[in-house]
Amino acid sequence: MIDTAFLVTSFVTLFVIIDPIGLMPVFLALTQGMTSRQRRAIALRASLTGVGILTVFALFGESVLGFIGISMPAFRVAGGVLLFLTALDMLFERRAARRQHQGDDIAPEDDPSVFPMAIPLIAGPGSIATVILLTGQHPGIEGLASVMAIVVAVILLMLGLFSISGLVERLLGPVGINVATRLLGMLLAALSVQFVLEGLRAFGFAN
Repeated sequence: MIDTAFLVTSFVTLFVIIDPIGLMPVFLALTQGMTSRQRRAIALRASLTGVGILTVFALFGESVLGFIGISMPAFRVAGGVLLFLTALDMLFERRAARRQHQGDDIAPEDDPSVFPMAIPLIAGPGSIATVILLTGQHPGIEGLASVMAIVVAVILLMLGLFSISGLVERLLGPVGINVATRLLGMLLAALSVQFVLEGLRAFGFAN
């Protein structure tokens, strides 16, 4: 039986990593001038592609690591460090600036659903590392099903936010979105440290 604490922590971690709130202004920039129908289609394609990529890594990620001789505790420490760097990007606004730069490189007539929306904004290194770490904590069908259910829940929430992104952007404004992103960055930093401590504990370096 998967405990509630694991489900809550997994949801918060993936929500912070995928960062649907931070993706809203990028989504608006990438789909500027498009109709609502076109925006919905792009959001759906990006979401399905992202879920597909994360599913592959949730299913085979640990096997690939074992094949090349990397232990799960070592990957947990590395993943925690990676997530901490992502948190620093969010706290110091480097992540938002990089996303905006990625968006500016896409021509208006191009379809941004696969790149940069699905890769690397939804299924990036951080989210890929997270699903591998989470499925490693609870191996087996039940753990995999729980993690994928959480992935789908976060993606559905992201789709919901995309559908009202214009309204939310007007309500929050640049300052509100900036505050929300920094708060998520603080939470991610704490969660990433927890990943590192769990990896060190598996090696016997921490109690």
